[in-house]
Amino acid sequence: MKETLRPKLQPQQAGTLLEVEDLHVHFLTSRGVVRAVEGLSFSVGRGEIVAIVGESGSGKSVSALSIMRLLPRHTGRVPQGRIIFDGRNLLDLDEERMREIRGRDISMIFQEPMTSLNPLLTIGLQITEPLTIHLDMNEEQARARAIELLQLVGIPDAEGRLNQYPHQFSGGMRQRVMIAIGLACNPKLIIADEPTTALDVTIQAQILELMKNLSRTLNIALVIITHNLGVVARYADRVIVMYAARLVEQGSAEAIFHRPRHPYSMGLLRSVPRLDRPRGAKLETIEGLVPNLANAPPGCRFAPRCPFRVEICAHEPALVPTDTGGLSRCHRHEEIASGKIVWEASSAAGQKGATQAAEPLLSVRGLTKHFPVRARFGSAATVVRAVEDVSFSIYPGETVGLVGESGCGKTTVGRLILRLEQPTAGEITFAGINLVTASPAELQTIRRKIQVIFQDPYASLNPRMTVGQIVGEPVHVYRLVPDRKAADARVGELLGQVGLRPELAERYPHQLSGGQRQRVGIARALAIEPSFIVCDEAVSALDVSIQGQIINLLEDLQHRLGLTYLFIAHDLAVVRHISMRVVVMYFGRVVEIADRDELYRNPLHPYTNALLDAAPIPDPTVEKARAPRVIGGELPSHLTPLTGCVFNTRCPFASAECRATIPPLEEKRPGHYAACIKI
Repeated sequence: MKETLRPKLQPQQAGTLLEVEDLHVHFLTSRGVVRAVEGLSFSVGRGEIVAIVGESGSGKSVSALSIMRLLPRHTGRVPQGRIIFDGRNLLDLDEERMREIRGRDISMIFQEPMTSLNPLLTIGLQITEPLTIHLDMNEEQARARAIELLQLVGIPDAEGRLNQYPHQFSGGMRQRVMIAIGLACNPKLIIADEPTTALDVTIQAQILELMKNLSRTLNIALVIITHNLGVVARYADRVIVMYAARLVEQGSAEAIFHRPRHPYSMGLLRSVPRLDRPRGAKLETIEGLVPNLANAPPGCRFAPRCPFRVEICAHEPALVPTDTGGLSRCHRHEEIASGKIVWEASSAAGQKGATQAAEPLLSVRGLTKHFPVRARFGSAATVVRAVEDVSFSIYPGETVGLVGESGCGKTTVGRLILRLEQPTAGEITFAGINLVTASPAELQTIRRKIQVIFQDPYASLNPRMTVGQIVGEPVHVYRLVPDRKAADARVGELLGQVGLRPELAERYPHQLSGGQRQRVGIARALAIEPSFIVCDEAVSALDVSIQGQIINLLEDLQHRLGLTYLFIAHDLAVVRHISMRVVVMYFGRVVEIADRDELYRNPLHPYTNALLDAAPIPDPTVEKARAPRVIGGELPSHLTPLTGCVFNTRCPFASAECRATIPPLEEKRPGHYAACIKI
């Protein structure tokens, strides 16, 4: 980074930067007052990294929005509490003074980049705006700094992409743009709300290492709101666990992971799929649902779902110190500490893998997709080579995982299969019908058999329709029920299957949390009982306990209904659990295909090895002992044709032959394919 472009920073004194005291947040709704946050108190020191974890709807994001003073003007209320930032109570500041603090002193990286970025402005304008407003940079300085920021977050061809719009970026790349904006002014405090939800593990490691280094070198405090416990284990100094609007446990990362003192924390940790342990039959989950905050139950909020509840749990527990030096809101924390209470693993049996049929249900051969890019400012027109010569098959009842970095073409492959995009070349055969040359009548028939769960739940849900209308629409269109009453019953059943309360059918998408919106998208995909589902990051927005429920649900439905899945994801532990075979993509090409266990045990391609090395493990002792797993080299540009292996610019084993020859995808071991000449 050029020294002339850095904002001048004064050395900061050690001590508390942010202190939240007895914070209460209420929302006024037609059903009454929703108490989204109750009595929340915590502090963040300068240069400290604090993680806030908990299920969707627990109050994590609302707490962050309260700190930023971004609650809805007419419905959001803070009836009680103080938010002290750098010696000032933010709740006492007028809007003009608060605007000066936002972006300069406090920056927020939002969960859903597509709804946070202005679709009418170029990426360059959106990155340079805070630089010109808060740091008084001129246009040339701001543009140079914007290019640096895009390069820092791993976006290739940074200068050229400044002139592009948000819709021209993939979901992961949009998230990287949001992170670049958040880092632009080197603020005192960064609040990152699910900052790596849409990122693959290699870029996730790169971004989080960057944010951690900034936190340490520039004394920037970092609050990470996340459900990725591997990220928490690697980067957090302290962990705050929230449940149903309340703080239920707080302590050091080591204490929370190794010596939790609240049953909810214990349940979260046991729900996480892990790469460093043998694959279990089924994911462990926390049964039941988060209570309705408009009518919260008395006593301990977690009691209805807690396997250790006793009579005293009918009374509200206080937040008390524990033997680990942290805090717990549990009547029985001393029994947990003594070992009298242990959450045993479930003995539920998992589903067996599918028996491979003679003919695949879906066959992709030589699939290629190029997107034309119009000439701008005198430059020649060119194309983005999003997918190049991709081939794989999926058999009935099988789940195939599709993994790779953001921008590698995973989602484009899914859209091509769904016929939301027209292939440039290649063939897609589903149930014996070529989807590329199929007639409109054939496609209409097939559309009921193929459904999709989209990556961005907010962008894929109609904001003018209620949840009940969204989930019920395919039921009405295909006339699957005889009357309205049966349709309403079917909607309630579908919502229950994905862990949503029936009363949410009357709400609109903007009234739900990110995880709740994703569950609505899953319910809609299941509504017409398809035979094949493209799951595009279907569980990336869900917290670990609900993620486990959804994955188990998908597996149960597959076993019961014979469903087939293409599971696009960047969470390698989840892919390992749900998939039977795995396809690895890089820069538009398939680089490895193998059976799940074989791929994770004996990866052949250097890129697959890098992916597995970068995946975090939810154990702070293990994670902090590991060296940073960041892939070196530069990401190539999709606008420039590559010669040779697509991974040669970042591969530590690349030779002159690798840079000159495109390696074919060949069977290196029985059933194990890789595209590498070094194997």
